[in-house]
Order: sequence, then structure tokens, then C-alpha cells
Amino acid sequence: MLRTREPAPALDLPLVAGGRWNLAEQQPETFTLVVFYRGMHCPKCHDQLSELDQKLDALAEVGVTSVVAVSGDSEERAATTVQDWGLDRLAVGHGLTMAQAREWGLFVSKGVKEPEPDEFNEPGMFLIRSDGTVYSAHIQSMPFARPHLDNLVNAIRFINDNDYPARGEA
Repeated sequence: MLRTREPAPALDLPLVAGGRWNLAEQQPETFTLVVFYRGMHCPKCHDQLSELDQKLDALAEVGVTSVVAVSGDSEERAATTVQDWGLDRLAVGHGLTMAQAREWGLFVSKGVKEPEPDEFNEPGMFLIRSDGTVYSAHIQSMPFARPHLDNLVNAIRFINDNDYPARGEA
């Protein structure tokens, strides 16, 4: 089971823009934000990633200087997502395996309608400290009710200002 204050699972995936994104190589000011999204088929993911693309400066202001969105989509589907959704700044990784999704504690669903893949991960959002440990995890079994990014930015500001510890460690 994934726990706060413990090392995050490894994550090393190719990026749509080329190159790779490796969690172990990130050097954020305060946190790395890893957002797992369901894939190109998900309209709620479209909304979330479009907002995230526009909130990168606000996140950087509170020290979140490393942000990635990841799915199990193929390179082609992820590239279409970036282009069709107008994700101009957000790093988008692809090729997440369902074994990796489970290692991160994500729910995995079976496709029930077109154009859902046969299997895909459900959403998750993780703040990872600069030392590679999990600070917070927001995991959902459904595409709905994701954390609002303005609330996240305000929470990180509070965390930074008050040296608030990760919770859920017991």
C-alpha cells in the first residue's frame, strides 16, 4: 500500500514532446505534482488537464516546479490528446502499465463503451516532496469529483507557510 512519508514508486515514462520523464530525476522547489488521467476518451480529464496547463504558473509560485500528466494511452493517442486539447505547456507522459497504476494505488477499470480502452487507470493526483517521498494522494474510483486546482494551490501555500507535515502516516 502506498503511504505518505515513504518513497513514491518509480515512474519513468516517455513524453509526447520527446524524451522521458523520470520521477527520480525531478528537483522541484517544494513538490512534484503527478496527475494520472484516464486517457483521451475522458471528457473530465480534458477539463482537468486544460485547467492544469493554465495553472502551471500558479503552481510554480508555490514551489511546484515539476508537473506531469500520465496515462496508459499509446504515444499516438497521447499526442492526439495534447494537440486536440491544446496542452501547450504541460508535460504529458504515456504508456503507463496497469501494473504501474496499481503500484501507485490507482483503481483500474475495464472499458464498457467506445472509445474506452480495454483497461485504463482511474484518476489520481500526488504531491511528491523533493526527497521523493509521498506527501499527499488523491485517488478516485470514478472520473468525477477531482480536487480543484485553485484549492490545491491554496493548500500548498498553507503547507509551505506552516511547515505542515504529511498526514496519514500511522
